[in-house]
Amino acid sequence: MFSADDTIVAIATPPGRGGIGVVRVSGREARAVAGRVIERRAPLTPRHATLTRVRARGAADAVVVTWFPEPQSYTGQHVVEISAHGSPVVLEAIVDGLVCAGARLARPGEFTLRAFLAGRLDLVQAEAVGDLIEAATPLQARVAFDQLEGTLSARIGEIDAGLLDLVARLEASLDFPDEGYHFIDSGAIEARLEAAVDRVDAVLAHAARGRMIRDGATVVILGRPNVGKSSLFNALVGQERAIVSETPGTTRDLVTERVSLEGLAVTLVDTAGVRETEEAVERAGVDRARRAGQSADLVLAVLDSSEELTDEDRRLLASGRGSGHVLVASKADRAPRWHRPEAVPVSALTGAGLDALRRALAEALTGGGLSQDGAPVTNLRHVTLLRSARAHLQRAREAHTAEGAPEEFLLIDLHQARGALAEVVGTSTSEDVLQEIFDRFCIGK
Repeated sequence: MFSADDTIVAIATPPGRGGIGVVRVSGREARAVAGRVIERRAPLTPRHATLTRVRARGAADAVVVTWFPEPQSYTGQHVVEISAHGSPVVLEAIVDGLVCAGARLARPGEFTLRAFLAGRLDLVQAEAVGDLIEAATPLQARVAFDQLEGTLSARIGEIDAGLLDLVARLEASLDFPDEGYHFIDSGAIEARLEAAVDRVDAVLAHAARGRMIRDGATVVILGRPNVGKSSLFNALVGQERAIVSETPGTTRDLVTERVSLEGLAVTLVDTAGVRETEEAVERAGVDRARRAGQSADLVLAVLDSSEELTDEDRRLLASGRGSGHVLVASKADRAPRWHRPEAVPVSALTGAGLDALRRALAEALTGGGLSQDGAPVTNLRHVTLLRSARAHLQRAREAHTAEGAPEEFLLIDLHQARGALAEVVGTSTSEDVLQEIFDRFCIGK
């Protein structure tokens, strides 16, 4: 995997030009390596920004250098950050100079990996760093920051602490079988196992909501031609992305845009009007629309409230029964010709009903809205391991209630449940898993 002993370097700011660019160096020799490219004879003062100059590989610049001594740094090692003018040419020259001075180029996620290995972050927090960088909405950023602060790790730690105490009492009882010592009675064992299962269930309760927040969703707009799909798409996007015309069949291909709906990152898809047609290009667009609807997380079914329902409208309604559909009664600024209680009345022309539609979409995607309580579990890896821990705890309860079952069986499942929790926070995680997690990070973080 990675070696944590050598000195690494990378540009820590995004690619492209900017006012400032930061080059980060971490490792045992970070200060010495940085000292070979900066024009300063006096030693760097810990945690003080020092204005100096750098000369490296033919480039020169005025820079601000900050040294963070170990262990009080992001990686837990010596870290030097060089803030220069944000020219890619200058930043790359500084990196080249530092490589020639003894550093090597960092791999994706290697700085955060070192923070994890040094105990500065647990694995949930390390993954939250990546989620925070990738956040596209304020809600995604808030949930990632809550996990980075250790909210989820603390809840998992409380569950594990309870299991550790239970395991210790059971093993102590087994160590003195002849003396008849019992450090916990049967009723207390059952109560603690039930409490542990309840705590895991509480963490998993909003997993679907959490994953939707982290990963986003795809919402496909379906309806027959001229019911206002493209106008609604543009209104939700906030700009004229789709062509709006009175001519049926104007939209032929899928038009997509990334939007934030109540904090959810949603890919909104406008589609061709669904109808029977003999025109080859339009028919291909209709086929694409239907396929997109089948693979979407949610379908936004649009019906024109100013016209009587057609057979095509009724087929769309029938296809949405029992599945992820939100029904929109479009053109609500006109006199309605029909009414359905589940339909959200919306006028793309006046904007009436758009806020209610956004809330309805968020509720449909998350199964009941976006609660602000706690830090929901958002990562599929965490969900899978927590479900595994719950299964082992349930088996432990069954082993405890089984007549004549030895307590060793109960302990086996308790140890496996604790092992799954340990994998979540990274106290027991394979090298392959770490490689897969940190390979997803950007270089420089």
